[in-house]
Amino acid sequence: MPLPESFMMELKARNDIESVVSSYVNLKRRGRNLVGLCPFHSEKTPSFTLYPENNSFYCFGCGAAGDAITFIRRIENLDYLEAVRFLAGRSGLAMPEDQADDGQAKLKASILEINRTAARFFYHTLYTPSGAAGLQYFHSRGLSDQTIKRFGLGFAPDSWDSLARYLRSKGYSPEEAQMADLLIPRRSGGHYDKFRNRVIFPIIDLRGNVIGFGGRVLDDTKPKYINTSDTMVYKKTMNLFAMNLAKNAKNGFLILAEGYMDVIAMHQAGFGNAVAALGTALTPQQARLMARYVPEVIVAGDADEAGVKAAARDIGILRDAGLKVRLLNLPDGKDPDEFIRRNGPERFQLLVEGAEGDVAYRLQVVKNRFDLTTPEGNVGYLEEAVKVLATIDNALECEIYAGRLAQELSVSRDTLLGQVRDQRRKNSRILKRQQFREIQKQTAGYTDQVNPERSKYPRAARAEETIIAILMQNPDYLSRVQAKLSSDRFLTSFHRRVYEAVCRELEAGVADPAMLLADLGEQFSVEEMSSISGIAARRAALQNTGDSLQELHDCIETILQEYEKNRVKDISSMSPEECAAYIASLKKKGC
Repeated sequence: MPLPESFMMELKARNDIESVVSSYVNLKRRGRNLVGLCPFHSEKTPSFTLYPENNSFYCFGCGAAGDAITFIRRIENLDYLEAVRFLAGRSGLAMPEDQADDGQAKLKASILEINRTAARFFYHTLYTPSGAAGLQYFHSRGLSDQTIKRFGLGFAPDSWDSLARYLRSKGYSPEEAQMADLLIPRRSGGHYDKFRNRVIFPIIDLRGNVIGFGGRVLDDTKPKYINTSDTMVYKKTMNLFAMNLAKNAKNGFLILAEGYMDVIAMHQAGFGNAVAALGTALTPQQARLMARYVPEVIVAGDADEAGVKAAARDIGILRDAGLKVRLLNLPDGKDPDEFIRRNGPERFQLLVEGAEGDVAYRLQVVKNRFDLTTPEGNVGYLEEAVKVLATIDNALECEIYAGRLAQELSVSRDTLLGQVRDQRRKNSRILKRQQFREIQKQTAGYTDQVNPERSKYPRAARAEETIIAILMQNPDYLSRVQAKLSSDRFLTSFHRRVYEAVCRELEAGVADPAMLLADLGEQFSVEEMSSISGIAARRAALQNTGDSLQELHDCIETILQEYEKNRVKDISSMSPEECAAYIASLKKKGC
């Protein structure tokens, strides 16, 4: 049952797309529209465009598109009804009481309930004899009971089915718990617990939902950590451990650590802005999530060789997200947890205050690779240092580091800056090629997923898109189009579905573009809505569309011609009756 039109109109009125998107993207006005860096893929030149006139957005880089609801669905990883609830809550609008959830929303809600129930089970077990080893472990790591409670830490018993039996007693089926990745099916039938004899770290999203778990062994058993795999409610590449707490910190930066215990130790020591990735290397999505809340990140990885390599990788990802980056200099191979326990919060605060910029850090890492007592070592250091300086966007910052480097190596500053400019031009050429290949890859994958027939019928598909876009802009053309073109003449099944849906909405009197997109959002997936909104946005981006009626007529003729041409191609597969009917139709047309 669709949401009431009056409710959706009020929702749209209270959540104009500019106010919704500006909470996530830094927008700048360009004529009637607004532009910014796309939050859905890495880019340095803005290709994300907002169209306030019809409450839609479109990225000319990756193809993401839609309305305010689609935007929230993508950036918050929600389904349609959850996104509507999110916007309703944002604007103080009550959801219709009689609106029933769809199946997917119910399943997601069920998984979140199971996760919350499991988290309570793990926490309760920690303070029973079965969890004594886990509690001793946390206490030995210096954690207080208050911290344990704040993070909801727990213990999974050394049993094959303790959680399975507990969830069953609460009315949850094994199949539901399997969907939450808490139970694993046995080959012989039945299920067993995924987390066994491990301390448990609940993973909580920005809205306070338990979306997954991390589990650590207490001995040298491998693997040391296991984590919830991706589920309907959990995507490890899009979330950060403790971000639900750190987002409320007021000091203007986040501290990015490598592990759960490092983060928890920092929070207990008063550094409530610490977060960590979730069992994987840092991803661009996680960097963009941090950029929504702060302008700066301090990387506090381990000081060993692996930590240095991880920091070098993270710097580029964080910078691409528009973040200023500093590096914490942890001595003697220690991690933040160990340093705090040995030296106290005050000494750690001095390290935070003295964290150096990523440029100085990268130059030092490069310098350590060369023997500067030899001419070859100096040349190698200089060549690699130029590559570092070429990544600095701020011209003044670049000149300062170039001056220091020139003095250190006794070379001309102007010569060094010339090398930096050459390297930048080289980087720009490489980046453009990479971006072009990536856009091609993304676009090809996206098109294949949503409308795989587009590549088979390119001429017809372009005409179909134009007709759909013109109808969305000019609802009064509907009768003209329907008189000449039925949906069965569309060669791509996706465009056929969109054309039929647009016609239904226009026949029902939905002429406002924003309401039209909202209604279509209930009928199509978020990927399909991106394609639909993209069709409208690409046409809106044209400065002069010419005579729309003539263009409409030309596109209708193109579709009819392509339909007939492809029927000729398919005549070999027709039945005798279909062949006879087709020949009769050609004779009637005088062919």
